[in-house]
Amino acid sequence: MSTNHSLTLLFGIIALPLLHAEEGFVPLFNGKDLSGWTVVNGDGKFAAEGECIVGSGKDAKSNTFLRSDKTYKNFDFHFEMKFDDLSGNSGMMFRALQKPGNDGRVNGYQCEHDNSKARSWTAGLYDEARRGWLYPAKNDKEKQTEFTKIGQQLIKWDDWNKIRILCEDKHIQIWLNGEKRVDYTDTAPEFTAEGFFALQVHGGNSCNVRWRHLEIKTL
Repeated sequence: MSTNHSLTLLFGIIALPLLHAEEGFVPLFNGKDLSGWTVVNGDGKFAAEGECIVGSGKDAKSNTFLRSDKTYKNFDFHFEMKFDDLSGNSGMMFRALQKPGNDGRVNGYQCEHDNSKARSWTAGLYDEARRGWLYPAKNDKEKQTEFTKIGQQLIKWDDWNKIRILCEDKHIQIWLNGEKRVDYTDTAPEFTAEGFFALQVHGGNSCNVRWRHLEIKTL
């Protein structure tokens, strides 16, 4: 393990700047088109625009996902996201699955992209179409209040937000703009060891969000 990676694991506040200088990371998006990705489920839209993947939806009937064709187990993954406006919710699925059948429902772990300033749960851990909120836990009101307070200090509503997801077997950690938001060990039967990444356009009246610098290092 390199010195930089050791520091990354120990000191979340310096993790993201060091990752760009560290060897072993490869892009998940080619910067030209959506080769290697597939749109599934709803009728939201995704497009490659320069260095960005842009997601949009208007009166979308259900959640729509742009899923990676490849699956991943243990990894260190980082990316940047921003809302073009706060009209709709979004998220980044990881180790995600699809239910059987034609265009089966995407489900599994999601790094939340929260468009609500009142809640501010971006980089929280949600279990899409399965258990709901894992972190903060849905029955822990005190933790939810604290999570909101910190999120309101961290989130850049009009700029890019840097997010890092580190998955090592059952241990899941998520950082937002250099600060750790999630430290969760999944010991439940629903634990998922491998799956795809998927960008979400949430169903509803409107959603406008974009991502860039999607880079991964498999562990």
